[in-house]
Amino acid sequence: MGRVGAVHGQSPQAVVQAQLDAYNAKDIDALLATYAPDAEQYTLHGERLAQGHAQLRERFLARFAEPDLHARLLSRTVLGGTVVDAELITRNFPEGPGTLEMLCIYQVEQGRIRRASFATGERRPGHAPCAD
Repeated sequence: MGRVGAVHGQSPQAVVQAQLDAYNAKDIDALLATYAPDAEQYTLHGERLAQGHAQLRERFLARFAEPDLHARLLSRTVLGGTVVDAELITRNFPEGPGTLEMLCIYQVEQGRIRRASFATGERRPGHAPCAD
C-alpha cells in the first residue's frame, strides 16, 4: 500500500509507469491511486468506457481475472502532461489466448491520470514473445 500516495508530485511519465506496473501486478488499489477519482476512459475519438473509480475498478478487475494478462511497453512519448504508450497486450479472449496492440493516450493533471483514450489493434492468436 506504500505506492498509493507515491504518485502525487511525480512526473506524468512516472505516473503512467506506476499505472503500467500496477496493471501488470494486478494491484487494483495501486492502479486506482494513479487515476483521479473522477477520471474517464474512452475509446479513441469515441464512446466513454468508464468514469470514476467505481467503474474503473469494475473494468480492471474483469481484466485481472485473465491469467495471462500482461502489457508490454513498446514505446512511450511524453509531451507536457500527455503520455502516449504503444503496448502489446497479452489477453485471454473467449477464443483463447492472444495479443493485441494498443495505443494508450493518458492526460495527467496534478499527479493523476484524468483522462485515458485507447485505440485497439487486431487480435492475434497465441502468446506474445518474451522480450525481457
